[in-house]
This record gives sequence, structure tokens and C-alpha cells, in this order.
Amino acid sequence: MLAMSKWFTPTPFRYGKRNGFFAKADSVQPHANGGDNNKNNGSNKKKVVVVGSGWAGLGAANHLCNQVKCEMSWLRFSFQGFDVTVLDGGDGLGSPDNAGIQGFWYPYQNIFSLVDELGIKPFTNWTRSAQYSEEGLEVEFPVYQELPQLPTPLGTLYYTQFARLPLLDRLTSLPLMAAVIDFDNTDVAWRKYDSITARELFKQFGCSERLFQDVFGPLLQVGLFAPAEQCSAAATLGLLYYLILAHQKHFDVVFCRGTTKEKIFEPWVESLKAKGGEILEDRKVTDLIFNEETGCITEVVCGKEIYNADAVIFAVGIATLQEIIRKSAALCTREEFLKVLNLAGIDVVTVKLQLDRKITIPNPSNASAGFDDFFGWTFFDLNAIYDEHKDDPVTVIEADFYHANELLPLKDELVVEKVTPYLSKCIKDLESATVVEKEIGRFPKRLTHFFPGSYKYMMRGSTSFPNLFMAGDWIINRHGSWSQEKSYVTGLEAANRVVDYLEEGSFAKIIPVEEDEPHIEALRNLNRRLNEILDQVPLSGYFLQ
Repeated sequence: MLAMSKWFTPTPFRYGKRNGFFAKADSVQPHANGGDNNKNNGSNKKKVVVVGSGWAGLGAANHLCNQVKCEMSWLRFSFQGFDVTVLDGGDGLGSPDNAGIQGFWYPYQNIFSLVDELGIKPFTNWTRSAQYSEEGLEVEFPVYQELPQLPTPLGTLYYTQFARLPLLDRLTSLPLMAAVIDFDNTDVAWRKYDSITARELFKQFGCSERLFQDVFGPLLQVGLFAPAEQCSAAATLGLLYYLILAHQKHFDVVFCRGTTKEKIFEPWVESLKAKGGEILEDRKVTDLIFNEETGCITEVVCGKEIYNADAVIFAVGIATLQEIIRKSAALCTREEFLKVLNLAGIDVVTVKLQLDRKITIPNPSNASAGFDDFFGWTFFDLNAIYDEHKDDPVTVIEADFYHANELLPLKDELVVEKVTPYLSKCIKDLESATVVEKEIGRFPKRLTHFFPGSYKYMMRGSTSFPNLFMAGDWIINRHGSWSQEKSYVTGLEAANRVVDYLEEGSFAKIIPVEEDEPHIEALRNLNRRLNEILDQVPLSGYFLQ
């Protein structure tokens, strides 16, 4: 379907070496064999507890539930599969990925492959989108894969339709390619750029004031969910390259023809249950119990309920994990978890409005910023996107506001009163329409805030507990993806770590991001060689970088 050619590569793990079912990971501590678990269920299945039911959590659970029972009596070997329990973390099915309307961009090939595997068709066709400012329409984005492919970044510059931005301002974006080439998603690159704000980055590379205010600034406010002066330059470069600059077609997007929960998560959960997975909603983790001799987690505590575990995966957002850390005596003993308390989430407010008439909205998907210095927002024509509103005689709109600290405490009526003037400046016909129904969603601290300096507090996929693994869009990895795709990929990586640790099962196959275009690859290789030479210059590390 949507997935491109499936060139799969297993994700490498530096902490251990394992081939097939039998080789032992050479740096992993001995693990508990389940103990009473096997006596309770009469099975040799290893118990895996997954905390979180979003892309990362369900992704990990899906691969572990897919493990096929295998018996080889002549080798005295029997693999029964895994006993997988998913705890939704207390924020509902799909958490932390159930806030607002999410786009699925062309490079989300692992998610598209999953959808094909599930046999569902939840997506719209490839969709045009637009960007607005207080002055009106600024940019229209075509479906790039329908146009002749040009080397990056020429296709993005040439085909994107700028309504008001002069050519000279657009050309001031080209020097930024030097930073894009220098940022290669390595640990060194992240540490080099993470302490710089996005605004400083654009200023340093000569971006014009108008290009920043009308294009880059608003893009960041809906891409990284915060103003540019509050965004890490490293995260900015990673996101811009992955979604916009790596390849011309990467900015093409589809949407679910209903909520993600309805169209993907619910059928996915039913599939997991059919494979033997247990999905438990409204389960908040309050503590972990670990064996002091092995250092392994043995039980996950949810209030008065205890779940035995041979391996545990945390696939929750930052705010949820911080809440768990504060309650958990076990996690408070580990520096890597205490550092997470320095991280931050971003508030989201969603506003769904039904009008009293039909109005014209030129594009189904739209982004906007500039009306307020503190939040960016997206708005969607649900008549064009959602199946349930296709034939409605009136218009239904949803607007999702990010970094919405000031909207969060307001009553529903005040929220509508504040946001409708914003919508009216983008959609002129809205001024004469009346809101007849409203639905307000509040999601405090739900999205990851990639603020300057945040990288040093973020976690890796493995932890100091040998059988506790992490997944989510804020977990450090080297795949190169972002947002939902990164969450799902880190879930697969966490499942691979469980397979490696328990020495049972097979590894998930992860589709890598598409390779750099030849001229970008050549420039990056040249840049690396120059950096290696500069590192050998005396006093090269003396001055502040």
C-alpha cells in the first residue's frame, strides 16, 4: 500500500551480542526465570509488562505477541512465546499519543507497514496543506511526490507556493544547509547543537527576519510545539531534515479518516488480544520491586495490584514517567531516572466546533502561528478528513493548540471565545457563522518539550536495571525518525532488547530511514573529514564551542 520497498535491517544493540535463540548476551546480568509466575499459569512463558498503550507500547507488545511457539525436542528446546501485559498508564488507550489530530508523513514507513500487517485502511489520500499568519495565507504545500523530483533542497524551495514571501527572503534559507549537513544525528552532533536555541541557529546562518517570522517560526511552533527561542537547535535540525529536507516527497502527509484511537488503536488492540496479549486500562504504576542481588525488576506495582515480570518496558510520556519516579522508591535510587525530572512536557488544548452552516475551507490541513507569541496551532476541515462528517450539511472544524498554557485553565466558553477570532482571520466565511456545538480537550504536559539543553537529561533504550527498557519519542536512538514513527520504532527496539535479554524469540525488523541523497552524503563525508582534521589542531578544544 503506502509502504515503500521493504529493505529491513535489525536494530543493533551495543550492550550485547546474540545470534539466533541460544547465544548469551555477553554483558547482560543473569536474569530471573519468572519464579512463581510459571507455577501460577502452568506455562513456561516469560512475562513481559509494557507500561503505556501508545505507538511505543503497542508496538513493543505487538512484536512480542507475534512470537511463534516453537518446540524442538531433539534439542531439548521449547519456546512458548511471551506472556504480554499492557498497562495503559492511566491516561486511556493510545496514551501518550491520543492528543489532537496527527499527520502521518511519507517517511513513516514502519507505521505504514504495520497498518498493512493489520489489514486496515485508516488513511486519507495524500493531502495538500497550508500555513497562515495574522496577515492571512503565507504558504501552500502541494503533494510533492506528484511533481518531478529535484535534488534537495531545490524541490522544497521551487514547488512550495509562497503567497507573500519574496524570493530574496526564501534564498536566505540556503546557508542553513551547512548546519543540516553538519548535523548527522550522532551523539556529538546532538551535544554540539542542543544548547543553542532554534532562533539563535537561524540568526547565526543568516535567515531573514521575514522568513523566520512567517515560515520557520510557525513551523516550529506546530512541529516542536513551542516558540523558536524555547526549542533546541539540535531537535530543530533533526525535525527539519527528516520531514522536509531529506527528500522532496517527505513532507507529503495523510490523516486518519477518524480518530487515531478509533481507526488504528482499537483494531490493533483487538488483534493483540486475539494473539493472547492482555490490555488493562486505568492502571497507574506506583512502584517497582527489584531483586537486589541481580538488580532486575521482578514486580510492577499498580496501587494494590502487583504484576510479576521477567522484563518491563516503559513506553510513557515524560509527565507520566516523572509521576512514577516521584512515587517509586526503586527508581529514585537511579541517577538516569532522577535526571528525567529536569525534562518538561507541553500542554495541548483541542477545540472541536460544529458550525450552523457550510463554509469553504481551501485545504483540509492547516498550520498557523503569529497571532500570539506563545502558542502555535493547527486546524482541520473534518468534513474533508473524517468519514463521519463527509456528508454533514454543516462544517465541523478541529483546532489543536500547542504550548497552550494560557488556554488550559479557561472554561469551555472562554476557550471558544478566544480561539474563534483566530480561525476567522484564516477562514473569512467563519465570521458570519455561529458555533452550535463545541468539544474541548485538555491534555496537560502531554507532548515532549525539546528545550535547549534537554538532550543530556533524556534516556537511552536500556537502563541500569538489566531487564527494564524504555521507548517513546523522547528516548535517544539513532534511527533518525520523529514523532509517532519514532515512538513506534523505539517500541520495536525495546521489544528487541527484551528478546536479547531473555534469549528467546526473534528480532523485529525495522525499516531504516531512506538514505541521504548522493550530494548530501558526499558533503557529510567531507564535513566529517574536515572536523577530524580540526580536532587535531592544538587548542581546538580550548575555546567554548
